Amino acid sequence: MAAVIAYDDVAVGTELPAQSFPVTRDTLVRYAGASGDFNPIHWNERFAREVGLPDVIAHGMFTMASAVRVVTDWTGDPGAVVEYGVRFTKPVVVPDDGTGALIEVSAKVAAKLDDAARTVRVDLTATSAGQKVLGMSRAVVRLA
Repeated sequence: MAAVIAYDDVAVGTELPAQSFPVTRDTLVRYAGASGDFNPIHWNERFAREVGLPDVIAHGMFTMASAVRVVTDWTGDPGAVVEYGVRFTKPVVVPDDGTGALIEVSAKVAAKLDDAARTVRVDLTATSAGQKVLGMSRAVVRLA
């Protein structure tokens, strides 16, 4: 499957459709099972607080993966992402209140990198509870 967005149709500043991703304790347990990361900071409130966290926090890789979905949904092809990196700036705190947390992600095309390879750099902004949770979140994407 190839990206459905054409390189020639994209300009620097093009905004991708923003998305919000709900995260509950149930989400974290399911992700732990899929990833094999059973660190108790992701499911045990008492343990998380004992190590200095405000509450249970989402897995960093879950947060990172949620954010890049904005890019993969936009391109129509997860394989179009040729590079992706982030810095973790704040944890996504997931309270056990029935509503959990929300990861809000926006993104825009920051640069056209290579006309021959049809690659662009997409910069992402991910926040939760009004705080930026990922810094330097960037994806290099090959377009059609």
